[in-house]
Amino acid sequence: MFSLPERLIAFRYLRARKREGFVSVISLFSFLGIMLGVATLIIVMSVMNGFQAEFMDRILGLGGHINVYGQSGPIADYRNTADKLRILPNVTGVFPLLDAQVLISQNGMARGVMLRAMQPADMGAKPLLASHIISGHLPELNSEKIIVGRRMGEAIHVKVGDHLNLLSPAGNVTPFGTMPRAKAYEIVGIFDVGMYEYDSNFIYMPLTPAQVFLNMEGRVNSIEITTSAPKHLKNLVAEIQRHLGADYRVLDWEQVNGSYFNALATERHVMFLILTLIIIVAAFNIISGMIMLVKDKGRDIAILRTMGASRPNVMKIFMLTGATIGIAGTLAGLVLGVVFALNIETIRQLLQSLTGTDLFSAEIYFLSQLPAKIEWPEVMGITTMSLVLSFLATIYPAWRAARLSPVEALRYE
Repeated sequence: MFSLPERLIAFRYLRARKREGFVSVISLFSFLGIMLGVATLIIVMSVMNGFQAEFMDRILGLGGHINVYGQSGPIADYRNTADKLRILPNVTGVFPLLDAQVLISQNGMARGVMLRAMQPADMGAKPLLASHIISGHLPELNSEKIIVGRRMGEAIHVKVGDHLNLLSPAGNVTPFGTMPRAKAYEIVGIFDVGMYEYDSNFIYMPLTPAQVFLNMEGRVNSIEITTSAPKHLKNLVAEIQRHLGADYRVLDWEQVNGSYFNALATERHVMFLILTLIIIVAAFNIISGMIMLVKDKGRDIAILRTMGASRPNVMKIFMLTGATIGIAGTLAGLVLGVVFALNIETIRQLLQSLTGTDLFSAEIYFLSQLPAKIEWPEVMGITTMSLVLSFLATIYPAWRAARLSPVEALRYE
């Protein structure tokens, strides 16, 4: 596409002489703008992908892909209902579940937490929970023992072997009204799943003792279902609904957490559009720099034309000059963005140690580590977009150079 003389002249124009220093400065800023724009876009999109993947893994790892609720309240015949669900195709796990808000009182501190009750075998069937027990072990079947999150344990100063006082609003009915039920449970395990919401607000307990404590004997709030295809649930949800009838409500994880993931997707799109403007601004810098270069090289263009260079030859020379800046900036940004995204947690910890500030608070961002997941098709799309914008930015200046008349260019030389 480009002949050897065209390439030699184009690359020569990239090395501006001393009197062309201002043009060189503009070219440098164009290169830096494209590099930083591409790198920032890759890093931000990788972090957004990481957030979405981490939240999805943790929400699906600790919750179900599909949730079944009673249409008019708790599910009483949950054992038979669970047996019906286990025989359905693509169903890999069925977990009767009891959730309730309770109050904990320990060491002079009181706060509300979420009590989640399920069979210990079902707790062990959730790898995200079972593999993140950092101290102790899961409770035994029907034992009046609990496991708590690491951040909760640190906040109320308890450890494995201590007892934790729980208060339930669903208490005993007396002549003076309903009295909250209070009971102390031994902590046999502490978990850390890396998600602030669970590590600081959740307590797990075997199902049967929890039913007694919450006055829910023989009943559960919901039944969680895990499947072999968590991203393709519409047909299975419809089949479960037909199988159970109108007395039950069946919701998949997208319906339960839809508003949250929609907000993440909207934020990704907005960030992409905003950061793309950095690359567009850098492309305009290429245009301004190339226009000044064309004006400065008017005599050279005239000489080339009188020596037999055609207008397409001149146009290709200046297109190659400008495109080289864009290509170099894009490749540099690609390398910088990928390297930064792959080591973002290490870089965060380094900056955090140097500044002495918490740059990624788990209380705000809900995760204990800064996630990043590189989606290579997305990276290639960003790279292609930057290359296309850089190429388009060269067309008008190169067209002006090709239209320059040799007579006009040499008139005042």
